[in-house]
Order: sequence, then structure tokens, then C-alpha cells
Amino acid sequence: MQQYTVLRQEFVQALSSRYDEGEAKAMFRILQQDLGQSANLEDELNSLLPQLLTGRPFQYVLGKASFFGMDLYVNEAVLIPRPETEELVDRIVKSRLSNTPRIIDIGTGSGCIALALKKAIPEAEVYAMDVSGEALEVARKNANSLGLEINFIQADILEWEFVVDSDLRFDLVVSNPPYITPGEKLEMESHVLDFEPDLALFVPEESPLLFYQHIADFARNHLFPYGKLYFEINQKYGRDIQDLLLKKGFKDVRIVQDMQGADRMIEAEQIK
Repeated sequence: MQQYTVLRQEFVQALSSRYDEGEAKAMFRILQQDLGQSANLEDELNSLLPQLLTGRPFQYVLGKASFFGMDLYVNEAVLIPRPETEELVDRIVKSRLSNTPRIIDIGTGSGCIALALKKAIPEAEVYAMDVSGEALEVARKNANSLGLEINFIQADILEWEFVVDSDLRFDLVVSNPPYITPGEKLEMESHVLDFEPDLALFVPEESPLLFYQHIADFARNHLFPYGKLYFEINQKYGRDIQDLLLKKGFKDVRIVQDMQGADRMIEAEQIK
């Protein structure tokens, strides 16, 4: 116990220039649990310190992130799953889906949304699309480790007319697409800007709704009647996205707040 306390104090002190005490202690606890009672625990902890001191996110250093009760492998090819996205998944799981829905997750990244939905709704037929081959490698690795069957598609949703079979229909389309404009970079943490993939974060300054527009068009063409569309959104554009979906013919378009009270999700229904 004394050795544990000393190691923790040394670890927290080593990280004091970048992390507050609470954050450092939490990281130590997780690492100690992950590394177990290794005889070389001190050496292993010290080997991780240089990465943490660069600001590299803890989840990338650890090589995993928790999401909806799952441990997912993550690296710099994918975004680190956020609690707000767990709220999106939870809302979908609690919605009135059929017992055997066909679902597509667009911009799947680590596969967190697709895998969480498949785990929660085992009879679902789940598709996951991403433009990044490196991201799909991560998502496939997670699917294999969890024993969950996902249909992966490498494609650019901006060219959906050419890559998705025109006869393929879904009960639910969900996406957490890129939605941050370059002008918002000053508001972001350095560890996000320096390490997480730009491809999954940013849209052109002049087209903040770019992905919402294309995914909405995809959904209008590929949802079954009364099918559902769910988005995670940039809270600055909630009303604009709502108006966009209404103009495209969706009904019951609702903005949903996250636990922090920010506009974070939109849900809509395909017309008959």
C-alpha cells in the first residue's frame, strides 16, 4: 500500500505542469487497474509520462476509451467517444424501433454508435460508413473484439448517390458528422486540435451544414416510411439544421438538449 501511495504521488507530481491533481489521480487509478500488479509497474508508468506530458489524450495513450459499457480501441485515426454521444445512443435505444431494425451510422469513426446500437438491439442489422480506411480499421477491430456483426462501408457520404444501392432502405439513419468550423478553433482545447483527426472534426467555414445537407438527402431517399433520422449537432446551428430538415420534408423535427442543457441532438421522422 505504501509503494502504491508513493507511486501515485510521484505520478501526480510529474504531471502537475499539465494536469490538475484530480485528473492525474484519476489517470493513475485507471492505469494501475489496467496494468495490474505488474512487477514493473513503476517502469511502465514512467514510460507513459512523456506521452502524457505532450498533451496526447489519455485515451490514446491507454489505447482505449469507455463508451456505453464497452471498452473500445482508439487511436489518432478516430475521435475519442464523448458522453454526449452516449446520450444520443441512449435516446435511440429508448425510442420505438422495430424489433429487427436496419440501421446505418454515417461517419462511424471508432464504431462507437454502431456497436452500441448492435449490442443494445442484437437483432438489428447495422451498417457503418466512413470515408477513412484507417478509421474503419479501428471500427472493425472493435467489432471483432466485441463479437458484434457490423456491415462496414468505406465511402464518402458527399457522394452517396454513387456508392449506396438505390434499393437499400433503413429504419434509422444516425450520424455524428464533422460540424466544427475553422473559426471555432480558438474555443477548442489544444489536445483536441493537436491529436484528434481534422477529417472528423471540421467543415468549411462557408458550409457549416455541409454534412447535414447530404445526410438529410440520403435519409430522404433511403429511409422507410416513418423511418427516423438522428444527428449529433453543433449547438450553434440547431435552429438552422431544424429548418433545413423541415424544408426537406421531414416531420416532427425536434432539437434535444444534452445533460449540460446545450442543444446537442436533433431527431426527425421520414414522411409516409
